[in-house]
Amino acid sequence: MTPAAGKKLRPQTGPRGSSGGPWVDTALLCGAFLGLGMGIAVLGPTFKEVAVNVNRNLSDISYIFAGRSLGYLGGSLVGGLLFDHTDHHLLIGISTLMTALGLYSIPWCTKTPLLMALMSLIGLSMGILDTGGNLLILMTWGERVGPYMQALHFSFALGAFLTPILAKPLLGGLQKALAGVWAGAGGNRSETGAWSRVQAAALSLSPFVWTYLIIATFVLLVSVAFLVIYLRSRPDRGGPGPSSQESPFARHHSVLMCLLSLFFFCYVGAEVAYGSYIFTFAKDFADMDDNQAAGLNSLFWGTFAAVRGLAIFFAACLLPGTMILLSVVGCTAASLALTFYHTDLTVLWLGTGLYGASMATTFPSGVTWVKQYTATTGRGAALFVFGAALGEMVVPATVGFLQGAESDGGQPVLMLTALAASVATAVLFPVMYRLATATSRPATTRGEDQTALLGSRADEDGEEDDGEWNDADFEVIEMSDVRDEAGKPAAKAKGQPSPEHPLLPPIAYLGGSPKKKLLLLEREKND
Repeated sequence: MTPAAGKKLRPQTGPRGSSGGPWVDTALLCGAFLGLGMGIAVLGPTFKEVAVNVNRNLSDISYIFAGRSLGYLGGSLVGGLLFDHTDHHLLIGISTLMTALGLYSIPWCTKTPLLMALMSLIGLSMGILDTGGNLLILMTWGERVGPYMQALHFSFALGAFLTPILAKPLLGGLQKALAGVWAGAGGNRSETGAWSRVQAAALSLSPFVWTYLIIATFVLLVSVAFLVIYLRSRPDRGGPGPSSQESPFARHHSVLMCLLSLFFFCYVGAEVAYGSYIFTFAKDFADMDDNQAAGLNSLFWGTFAAVRGLAIFFAACLLPGTMILLSVVGCTAASLALTFYHTDLTVLWLGTGLYGASMATTFPSGVTWVKQYTATTGRGAALFVFGAALGEMVVPATVGFLQGAESDGGQPVLMLTALAASVATAVLFPVMYRLATATSRPATTRGEDQTALLGSRADEDGEEDDGEWNDADFEVIEMSDVRDEAGKPAAKAKGQPSPEHPLLPPIAYLGGSPKKKLLLLEREKND
């Protein structure tokens, strides 16, 4: 019998073993999400080079972002469905392999339709990885998942933060340094023809190409590791994960998962919109120059990544619900200040830092929180990852459209969007908490005789399907004899008990529950 719906569940208390071990799985998942963050962020700093490759203007290929987002939406749904019926390591290994192959191909893609197809494929594989990674970390650590979930999403933020540095300044300077070293070494000793060709090929590749090669190679290594674990796993690896059956569903499971999807829609949409448009907003409304606006943008993502790193330690001593509550309060306070004082430079800097810090832990804490109250299956995870991906696509596009419509710069559309999302999440979280902790339905009303006879503990009878009495129970009790079809007393086997001359207590004749035994004994006494 499952626990009462709506009560906080107590899932497994320790890590669930696998062929690679929980720590190996966690390390590989963090590596996969590091590559996921780099793969998503790399398109921004290299967008100009991608446009040159296909001989198009920037505005002509902006739809590749939409193609990747649509692929991500599809991948989040497909990944959730596949996760319940496919080995988890195999699924993540294939998704990271698809991501690596797509990233390898982009620097040499010269056709616009092929570029669109590649971006959609990469988005599909990233959506599968996002859904599968969150589910696998939940399954691996159970109720102790808090710090490891925060570490997983910190890896994503770290990858997104490091990619712009890797794409231009680091690799550009490294390539010049290597060219100088090889030129000096070549003047001192003779080089073989093969080595000379390798040097020439390495120096001929631009930092744009090297960025994609390095990221793709890293993701490929992670993919190989997951596939090796799959090949070394047990023969019964093809079934669904054990976590899909270990926790009962909450009373309002479907409504709760839909509201969580809407919650992530608002949160992720506001996060991506703020990070995408704060640079332009600072120049238009606060009259900042390019360097100041870039610094403000870096402040948002820097505090976002830093607090996600600190949340690894916070999650060890704070409940997920407490962390969500702190995030919602911080986002609401910051967005209120930014909306009413968006032209004040001090408020803009402080509010942006607070907003980035407050948003950092919301998504991983939300995934961990819902696991405490209801089962998180592949379909459920697909639903809230789908909501997050949809918000990432819809909200920034809406903000961009509205900002273009407000050509005179009269309304701070970005800050109003942040405030609306904060208010929406502040309303949704208490509603979700109320649904998650809702008590079960009261027991059905019984007749007065049944209530008097059975008392309040009638539902404890495990031998009855519904625990209720029917008319046949009373008819059996009132029988004084057992007759055959002709109406004559039936022949009794030797030693067989009967209601008239019981050799054993009447409970053996009825074969019923303890409640029937007590009632029959009372009738025998009265007779």
